[in-house]
Amino acid sequence: MKLDDAYANGAYIAGADAFPPRWATEAEAFRQDLGDRAKLDIPYDQGERHRFDLFLPAETPKGVFVFVHGGYWLAFDKSSWSHLAAGALAQGWAVAMPSYDLCPTVGIAEITKQIAAAVTRIGQEVAGPISLAGHSAGGHLVARMLDKAILPVEIGKRLQHVMPISPLSDLRPLLHTSMNDKFAMDQAAAEAESPILMQDRYEVPVTVWVGGDERPAFLDQAQWLAEAWGAGHVVAEGLHHFDVVDPLSDPDSDIISRLVK
Repeated sequence: MKLDDAYANGAYIAGADAFPPRWATEAEAFRQDLGDRAKLDIPYDQGERHRFDLFLPAETPKGVFVFVHGGYWLAFDKSSWSHLAAGALAQGWAVAMPSYDLCPTVGIAEITKQIAAAVTRIGQEVAGPISLAGHSAGGHLVARMLDKAILPVEIGKRLQHVMPISPLSDLRPLLHTSMNDKFAMDQAAAEAESPILMQDRYEVPVTVWVGGDERPAFLDQAQWLAEAWGAGHVVAEGLHHFDVVDPLSDPDSDIISRLVK
């Protein structure tokens, strides 16, 4: 049985088509307004998409918040999300946003390694604690950073908080979607990349965040991860898969308080 509908988001969100251009417009305006405190396209590896943007507060950063975008490992890059840096930036934190290669050019396991390389390079650029958040597929990727076999110990020990937002935590159901034609996962690959099955993890505070109006599959995925890890679990009522990240731009939001305070 195909699970495409269960993991479809846009079809169940009013005005879904308007969100990506709005994100891109707000992100570009944010970068323009920040001026020379927006350091763009810093390389973390050799590939064309192996770049991150770094947004700096006016004062010495208290730490660095890394946001990893979603898009089912198939879409988007760092340039659509810059405006979400506003909340942490106003609290005195630097904010970094990496791009990564997309499927089917590479597999999900390779993307995980790329994000580990990006977080490592970002940690070299900014001193102090590191908080991670990622949305949807990005939620999967930041959860994977708690694997001691993935992230170097010198970076892992600096992690302050990790927040998978509407994450994909068990990849096995995706084997039964047409997207797997591009993921090219088999059972073993899906298990190896499923955060709920990770055992040897860094001991870091984790909050699993999900919108109350999301598809049942995403509510399940969030609950599975929270239960598997004994993590905090917040269901943000009234928010869906596309607007659940909006509070990241608000310095007084609960989501920012958990990440950087």
